[in-house]
Amino acid sequence: MADPQQPVPPAQPTKLQIKLDEPIAHGVYANMVLIHSNDSEFTLDFCHIHPHQPLASVRARVITSPRHVKRFLRILTQQLDRWEKMHGEIGQLTPGEAEGSYH
Repeated sequence: MADPQQPVPPAQPTKLQIKLDEPIAHGVYANMVLIHSNDSEFTLDFCHIHPHQPLASVRARVITSPRHVKRFLRILTQQLDRWEKMHGEIGQLTPGEAEGSYH
């Protein structure tokens, strides 16, 4: 029986292991993302579109919670800031790019 006056040591965090199957490890190229949301989830469709072509193909679809989107946005912003410090600032987006236009 444990001594009630002894402090309980904090639980050690479990080390996360990631399984990456070979087809997923190769990745896919996307140059456009369509984002849809409702009150409980976000759907991100990562697409590839050839310049001046009217058809984009969805390469991957990710469905996640608003909380995860907020975490993703935070870490993506941090990573982009680090990238720009190493490689130089990315120029300003054109009005069409900033509004989600892809052509």
